[in-house]
Amino acid sequence: MIGRLRGTLVWRQPPWLLIDVGGVGYELEAPMSTIYDLPPPGQEVVLLTHHAVKEDSVALYGFLREAERALFRNLQKVSGIGARIALAVLSGVSTDDFARLVQAGDIAALTRIPGIGKKTAERIVVELRDRLGGEAVAVRLPGTGAVRPADPAGEAGAALQQLGYKPAEAARLIQQVAAEGDDAEAIIRKALRAALGG
Repeated sequence: MIGRLRGTLVWRQPPWLLIDVGGVGYELEAPMSTIYDLPPPGQEVVLLTHHAVKEDSVALYGFLREAERALFRNLQKVSGIGARIALAVLSGVSTDDFARLVQAGDIAALTRIPGIGKKTAERIVVELRDRLGGEAVAVRLPGTGAVRPADPAGEAGAALQQLGYKPAEAARLIQQVAAEGDDAEAIIRKALRAALGG
């Protein structure tokens, strides 16, 4: 199992990252909460990882904070939730806010997350209510920043679709929130907040 990586951030194309560790490039998927806080490409990063091996695939997921990795793992224990929905949850709401929604049994707010319908939201509340809230939040690693892409709205649209939003819905959210001078991360952050009613 791969539990942690330290290396140079080569590139990021949400939700994908490429980390060079001693000449070996590791491709990882990461939630937007992690991607927001990464330093610019070319700098060193340390990521906690979740290594998933299935019959037909191997995947690696990266997180800056232990609380995020723990929630990612707990979510996948709920019937009907896989890695894609777990990443969408972490991309749309903080671990603390998610725990509050679950503790409060806020089904309506949970169903605003892509891929979560009413029945899945109810299962999350029932199955995770006792597990959430006690996890320690790890200290954030220093360094933020992003390289501004040529087409921030296009990159944001692609990232939202990777997180489970339909193309038309992603376009509507971007049109609703994008402002002159926003980079892709700012657009994604505002779009996710708007989608979740924030």
